[in-house]
Amino acid sequence: MPLLHIETPYFESRALTVQSGRSVWLKMEALQPPGSFKIRGVGLKCQEAVKNGATKFISSSGGNAGIAVAYAGRQLSIPVTVVVPETTTERAKALIKQENADVVVHGASWQEANALAMSMVGAGDAFIHPFDDPLLWRGHASMVDEMAKVGTAPDAIVLSVGGGGLLCGVLEGLHRNGWSNVPVIAVETNGADSFAQAVHAGYPLELAAIQSIASSLGARKVAEQAFNWTAKHAIHSVVVSDRQAVKACESFILDHRIVVEPACGAALAAVYENVEAIRAFNKVAVIVCGGVTATMEHLKKWGSD
Repeated sequence: MPLLHIETPYFESRALTVQSGRSVWLKMEALQPPGSFKIRGVGLKCQEAVKNGATKFISSSGGNAGIAVAYAGRQLSIPVTVVVPETTTERAKALIKQENADVVVHGASWQEANALAMSMVGAGDAFIHPFDDPLLWRGHASMVDEMAKVGTAPDAIVLSVGGGGLLCGVLEGLHRNGWSNVPVIAVETNGADSFAQAVHAGYPLELAAIQSIASSLGARKVAEQAFNWTAKHAIHSVVVSDRQAVKACESFILDHRIVVEPACGAALAAVYENVEAIRAFNKVAVIVCGGVTATMEHLKKWGSD
């Protein structure tokens, strides 16, 4: 089967390099057909499920994973049902439906939506988890393969953390490309900082609620594997505010003419705000993970709140 994701550009951002005083490279996952990096792992998982006889995909999502599963289902001619929480934007639901998938709204957060989705899986169905699956991580790792083809390793990689799927994938990619000494700067927003809280507590605890506009980061508990990586790889946890994430999205539009959502803006904010964790590095790569669930109108509203 052909890959469902595309090879995305990886280049030095002149605007961010000049602004930050260090070489800033961008891996442009926002340019994937469904709008985010999610299709890398989701595509691999869905293709493997079809090989194993799956006749329907069921998934849970705050937005982007659901869009990726719906896209994969349409490409593979497999029906899809996505369960989303009540916090999911109307735009995200519309984009899932645009891919001919069914949408079920349930629960105050992704955890509740996920529980319902899992209960719906029947014979012949494949459950596609949005972030906690080794096949997803293997698929996401392909972005580092592409980065390694372009040139030398950066001094650090900056990325956003929600459930930890991107983090696990990038770390797998770093290790399989001989870049195991490249530290990762893992960025979250206040109120959706389950990874930072786990690092502080020493175990993957569960947040009582998500209190951030970055709904795509809205997993109350990170994947166990994401936390386990902290014992094997240098990972610097950073938390930014919603306002900083939105401001980074707005700046990125001016600098690169691409709209991303606050979940992606969190990673960009680490560079725009020159957070302490990046100051020791001369060359950083930012995973512009994308996300199409936010619009210019959303960003304007959030920026004025």
